Amino acid sequence: MRASGKGAHSPEATGDFERFQRPRGFWRTQGQVRRTQGQVENPFPDTMPWASVKAMEFRYLGNSGFKISEITFGNWLTHASQVENDVATQCVRAALDSGITTFDTADVYANTGAESVLGEALKGERRESLEIFTKVFGPTGPKGHNDVGLSRKHIMESINGSLRRLQTDYVDLYQAHRYDFETPLEETMQAFADIVRQGKALYIGVSEWTAEQLRAGHALAQELGIHLISNQPQYSMLWRVIEAEVVPASEELGISQIVWSPMAQGVLSGKYVPGQAVPEGSRATDDKGGARMIKRWMRDDILEGVQQLKPIAQEAGLSMPQLAVAWVLQNKNVASAIIGASRPEQIADSVAASGVVLDSVLMDKIDGAIGHLAERDPAQTKSPETREA
Repeated sequence: MRASGKGAHSPEATGDFERFQRPRGFWRTQGQVRRTQGQVENPFPDTMPWASVKAMEFRYLGNSGFKISEITFGNWLTHASQVENDVATQCVRAALDSGITTFDTADVYANTGAESVLGEALKGERRESLEIFTKVFGPTGPKGHNDVGLSRKHIMESINGSLRRLQTDYVDLYQAHRYDFETPLEETMQAFADIVRQGKALYIGVSEWTAEQLRAGHALAQELGIHLISNQPQYSMLWRVIEAEVVPASEELGISQIVWSPMAQGVLSGKYVPGQAVPEGSRATDDKGGARMIKRWMRDDILEGVQQLKPIAQEAGLSMPQLAVAWVLQNKNVASAIIGASRPEQIADSVAASGVVLDSVLMDKIDGAIGHLAERDPAQTKSPETREA
């Protein structure tokens, strides 16, 4: 399985290296650093931990010829919810300016509102230069008895609504947002196959499926002649539940991970300090859903462990968000890390994690600081047993 590669628009391919340089500069450390065609070499190979850096990279998604940017822009908790639409549009423009070409949303986000905001923000962009993903499963509209799940009815109606809101004729990736225990998997996969054959989606993916569910879905996809190439799980230094079962099964099947919450809802930014009040305006103070999502990480032992990452990030010449995003990208089964933003200026910092290679010394130091606090139980990969409607 191909897990990484240089995209057609990478600086290595185009020679246009200066255009891809990070606005904040490539590196901060002692000594002289030599730049070589998009990569910084370690001037102290025998004495210092090192993170080598490249410009925006692109990776193959699963066992396909389809490439996506290592950093995906997602609008789950922000667009049409936590931030005004004009700011959301500015964030999308900042993502495009930073080299991001891959955008992820879902019909359930802000009850279809997030798709509309993204579609409006991307209007006028060359469609062939973008990778647009959306998802189906959660309750939408009036949330009636058929407005949820992975039945043929809901899938076929939902794709039409998503395309209309996104202002596009097709999505590159259409994803089952969770596993639906109330619908036969054969019905779900047949509906996806029909959508692919209608040209409304190019590839199929899933989100938060177990290893067993991935194997069953992949087998049916092969029978139907379609490509199931991705899974979208939560993954971070603090949430490693996919490593024991989902990742090995995915590697076997040719499925990549597109991971969400690589910064553990912002906790890995280091902004939350044990014993201190949470910063005003941060996600932990948001009553629209952010505070509920971040609550599990706000224990003192976790916050203390995160503070131990600060000198490690400084040693590597990275910000805390860059370290967190770069860490998930060290897993070769991860094709892309999803980032969000409530302010445009947040994007450039996270995007700088693309192309970073953390050496084994740094990885060991990160594990020493926070590895014992991580959730690793494979049983935490789960979907609701019953639908919400």
